[in-house]
Amino acid sequence: MQGARGDSAGPACSCAVAPRHPFLHMHLLDSMPVHHVPCLCRPGTHHSPPRAQQADICLPGERSLECTEAGSKPERHVSTKSMSIGDSLMAYVAPAKGTGSRISRRRFLTAAAGAALAPRVVPSSVLGLGGAVAPSNRIVVGCVGVGRMGRGDLREFLGFSEVQVAAVCDVDVNRCDDARELVEGWYAAHAPSGGYTGCAKYADYRELVARDDIDVVSVVTPDHWHAIPSIAAAKSGKDVFLQKPLTLTIPEGRALSDAVLRYGRILQVGSQQRSDQRFRFACELARNERIGKLHTVRVAFGTDPGCGLEGPMPVPDNLDYDFWLGPAPWESYTENRVHPQKDYGRPGWLRMQDYSGGMMTGWGAHHLDQAHWGMGCEYSGPTEIEGRGIYPRDGLWDVHGSFHIKYTYPNNVTMIVDNKFRDGITFEGSDGWVWVTRGGIDASPKSLLTTVIGPGETHLYESRNHKGDFLE
Repeated sequence: MQGARGDSAGPACSCAVAPRHPFLHMHLLDSMPVHHVPCLCRPGTHHSPPRAQQADICLPGERSLECTEAGSKPERHVSTKSMSIGDSLMAYVAPAKGTGSRISRRRFLTAAAGAALAPRVVPSSVLGLGGAVAPSNRIVVGCVGVGRMGRGDLREFLGFSEVQVAAVCDVDVNRCDDARELVEGWYAAHAPSGGYTGCAKYADYRELVARDDIDVVSVVTPDHWHAIPSIAAAKSGKDVFLQKPLTLTIPEGRALSDAVLRYGRILQVGSQQRSDQRFRFACELARNERIGKLHTVRVAFGTDPGCGLEGPMPVPDNLDYDFWLGPAPWESYTENRVHPQKDYGRPGWLRMQDYSGGMMTGWGAHHLDQAHWGMGCEYSGPTEIEGRGIYPRDGLWDVHGSFHIKYTYPNNVTMIVDNKFRDGITFEGSDGWVWVTRGGIDASPKSLLTTVIGPGETHLYESRNHKGDFLE
């Protein structure tokens, strides 16, 4: 997909895509220049305050980072040796504090509970009686990013009896304070007496990641900050729940995937539509050819509006703006670049290419995932892509507006993604079609909606709660 800023409609382009590239379909647009973070693509040419400049992550032969203990400032060094993108990313994560797993931690706590010096009288909740989860069996969660989406994910984690949220982290002090108040209020109302030890707050994710008692790190930051704290968590022996999209760019995604494999951790991306029974059923209808031979898939979701130019604003005292920018190029602060200060409304960074891919990597990460699930291509991808997008001529927000993209697959199926279609996913076959979106499903013929997938047919895995699956 291509379209320079200011073009009413960028020239169409096509590119060949290597087959059998797992999950490439979820981030194909991230590989195009309009979605590259400059410091990942070329030597830095911008000027920035010390911390933002020192947070640059560069390709081989360019600047690299080394970071010492949590709480320290990154130190920039000039590298004279070749470094992979994975090595460059790894240089900005907290050093490993050991690779202890959740199992070993639980075994230790279980053994300690039986020590001779243990109290003679122990509350039933500590022993896991009366329906309570014993502390030794609880999954300790730390949340990095507690803004609009992060606050919602935090609430969901609080609803699991086997989870204890022990720490929150955000570069906005006000949001961090709000999150800690939410956590402590929840446990004051729901935790057994003596069963809660408080919630710590941090402005630096490295301090949270360095804690030995945390099992899981939830990362719900702006997209340009997805890779670094997630890699740091994996390196420190934590599992990761990460909001979509996986990363801002393909090199970041490759580095994160490699780190998760290297350290033997679990990482799950927040793809809740996989747990929606309507989507699963629609995909099963397509996979089992209940609509005949599948030939076309149509996908649609909304677009982002533009925004007028804003002059530089004073950085709020509660926001560490340099840290918020992190690996992104330096720009003057405006509220519409970051997030609202008065509420938890939709943030402006979602509409800016330095920090996000717009709706294409937002809602697109959901709908394109489901489309590939229904095609049976979730572990492969298209062979050719041709697309066109319209971008704002000026203003602060610069992600794509309207779009039309055509994907061609080896099985002679064509997928068309266009914002003008009916919102959702439509699978079209030789004998009918099925359309699905959040909260709705339709089909032709209507009898498809009451059909039963037989025991000898393809049954996709069934999930009721994607966070519950992760915790299991």
